[in-house]
Amino acid sequence: MLKEFKEFAVKGNMLDMAVGIIVGAAFGTVVQSLVNDVVMPPIGMLLGGVDFSNLFVTVQEGTVAGPYATLAMAQEAGAVTINYGIFANSVISFLIVAFAVFMIVRSFNKMKREQEAAPAAPPAPSAEETLLGEIRDLLKSQA
Repeated sequence: MLKEFKEFAVKGNMLDMAVGIIVGAAFGTVVQSLVNDVVMPPIGMLLGGVDFSNLFVTVQEGTVAGPYATLAMAQEAGAVTINYGIFANSVISFLIVAFAVFMIVRSFNKMKREQEAAPAAPPAPSAEETLLGEIRDLLKSQA
């Protein structure tokens, strides 16, 4: 059983998948930082200084009565909240990742179509075919 597991774990596809998962996770953190630290601050500034990570609706107040200035204060008080600002950040992150994946797949498909469209060069004639061609040409010249 250990031998079978070892064969399974070191297969090329398994290693490729592991690398893809690790790179994908790293890409996800980069996109999350892009959204939270680069994209959303200017959007919030344009909308009058709104911090999207602090946009929430209090459903039920916690041990300390609201209103709560920040989401952290509401969570600290144990309030039940709907965090639509964090959801907006997540949707934007998803759209960026989806667009990046779309561009990769699109490029791959384009490259694949170009390879399929390029006609393959005809194979060179074999030695027998070349010899038969020469015999044919000799017979034509004698006739």
